[in-house]
Amino acid sequence: MRASLAPLSPGERPWPLKVAVAVAVVLGVANLILFIAGAKPHVGGQKPHLPEILVFSGLMLACAGGMWALRYWAVLGFQTLLAIGVLGFCLALVRVSSLVWGAVCVVVIAAGGYLFYKLVRVLSRLQLPTPPGR
Repeated sequence: MRASLAPLSPGERPWPLKVAVAVAVVLGVANLILFIAGAKPHVGGQKPHLPEILVFSGLMLACAGGMWALRYWAVLGFQTLLAIGVLGFCLALVRVSSLVWGAVCVVVIAAGGYLFYKLVRVLSRLQLPTPPGR
């Protein structure tokens, strides 16, 4: 299987990578906008503090920039955060109180799991050494 993989060409960005970058940017920016707008949190009922928002948004935007620059650490870090998020929605599914929120949890779990799976191949192509003469 590994023999069939080719390293990413300079500037090549497979669709799972583009989707991951878009998700990271949307999460980072939306988190900041919702905090500035004063949106009330649905879970826990306590408003997060500014440092928490800045750390999460900064992490998401750093991952997005690193993934766009085809950095291995950024894809691996985003996959880690994605796995934690999927596990969080799995736990939330246990305590869901309506069919709508149950459906939201299932959709996020399925989409996040699929994106994680597709990013594994991208990650392996990033790690491959460049063949001589390229």
